[in-house]
Amino acid sequence: MKLIISALRHPITILVSVIAIVFFSVLAIQNSKIDIFPKLGLPTVYVAQTYGGLSPDQMEGFITSYYEYHFLYITGVKYVDSKSVQGAAIIKIEFNEGTDMSQAMAEVVGYVNRARAFMPPGTVSPFITRFDAGSVPVGQLVFSSDTRSLGEISDLALFRVRPMFATLPGVSAPPPFGGNQKTVVVTVNPQKLQDYHLSPDQVVQSLVKFNSITPAGNVSIGDTTWLTPQNSVIEDAQDLQKVPLQLGSGPSVYLRDVATVSLGADITTSYALINGKRSVYIPVTKRADASTWEVVQRVKAALPDMQAAIPADIKVSYEFDQSGYVINSLKSLMFEGGLGALLTGLVVLLFLKDFRSGLIVIMTIPLALLSAATALYLCGQTINIMTLGGLALAVGILVDEATVTIENIHRHQEKGKDKARAIADAALEIAAPKLLILLSILAVFVPALFMNGVPRALFLPLSLAVGFAMIASFLLSQTFVPVVSNWFLRHHIPTDSRKTTPSPGSGPGTPGRASGFKTALP
Repeated sequence: MKLIISALRHPITILVSVIAIVFFSVLAIQNSKIDIFPKLGLPTVYVAQTYGGLSPDQMEGFITSYYEYHFLYITGVKYVDSKSVQGAAIIKIEFNEGTDMSQAMAEVVGYVNRARAFMPPGTVSPFITRFDAGSVPVGQLVFSSDTRSLGEISDLALFRVRPMFATLPGVSAPPPFGGNQKTVVVTVNPQKLQDYHLSPDQVVQSLVKFNSITPAGNVSIGDTTWLTPQNSVIEDAQDLQKVPLQLGSGPSVYLRDVATVSLGADITTSYALINGKRSVYIPVTKRADASTWEVVQRVKAALPDMQAAIPADIKVSYEFDQSGYVINSLKSLMFEGGLGALLTGLVVLLFLKDFRSGLIVIMTIPLALLSAATALYLCGQTINIMTLGGLALAVGILVDEATVTIENIHRHQEKGKDKARAIADAALEIAAPKLLILLSILAVFVPALFMNGVPRALFLPLSLAVGFAMIASFLLSQTFVPVVSNWFLRHHIPTDSRKTTPSPGSGPGTPGRASGFKTALP
């Protein structure tokens, strides 16, 4: 009751509050991150280990088992899962809810280094990453050319575009896919090897021996110290033909005598088709804490610089844009909200035959949605499919609060009451029932507050969106609607007192209605 009376006695305060809601909601929407899904924060770490040539059984016995044994000592581990294939193993470490993942990540790195001490010689460092469902591809940077080979395109994408790509905020930079790595191919003639009594292992050992990296030294001559690099690395691939395979008292044998050297590509293990044609692409993967919309806009803005870094006959384009899902959801919300407001206004106009009443109902819907957007921003939520879905779900309920209030005001005016008195009595009469309806709706979404893990991350934003929109709609129907009705609604003359002169201060709306309302209250 005090809320309604205070709003009618201080209409300018309500008007300023509404303007503030609009202003801060615009700032909140501009500063909110636009994403596909809310941040899930899955407590999971993956360790990927490679060792070329080992069978799945060997990977399990010599590599994976040591990791599994040591990972069980990490604080907060829920379970460890692994899968071993030929030449590779991947270990999934899932932690309990509430685990400090920064500390867990540090412990994983420490136990990885300890476990490698028990593994076969030549075991390289594994790839360790924290998995989050928010780190998803949001598009693909596609490279295409009619004149270049896939190896050339892949090489340029890896060494020229990828460094520029990695500097963009919120973007991770995986290597290009679809192309073959540029490779020096040495094709050995088996018959010539047999004629010279050589084996393939001797060819490999000679290539390693005569193409090794040797540290440079220094020579001090007088007052100057000179750098003395050693000519031990072959710079031109064709110079490999001069590598000696056999030296001694007999005739010397060189690589050119038994093999040919050429520039080629690695063995094809995967390929990408873009519009039915083989091509090369870099997945645009955003980080878990980055905004999908901002990442996509940064990549598109950097496309001219990326194009300038590669030859003109290679075209780079951004394809499979995933930010459209969020934008389409936002457009759908605006359409649903506009359609709901329009249809509600038409229904009010049809039954009450009052254009101003329909306009008041229409104004409350966007105000309630903007208030909810501001509250979601203050709670640290992003604009994603779940929050937009919650707001769209609430649109169908938002119209009830203002519609019931306006209809009850008309009913009291038809009883012959003064407009200010009719507004006060009508709002007070239905305040308790509307509050019970609000609490009944909110009770449906309260269980989301007690969820854990992924269900909480998904359904809490939806519940908050519905709850904030409903609370805002209730408060607007108890403050904004009475004030605007006092200003805009016509004075209804009852049928049994058509010749009655209206009391002063109750004519068509002016801001002075609030002072007339004060005298009307006991």
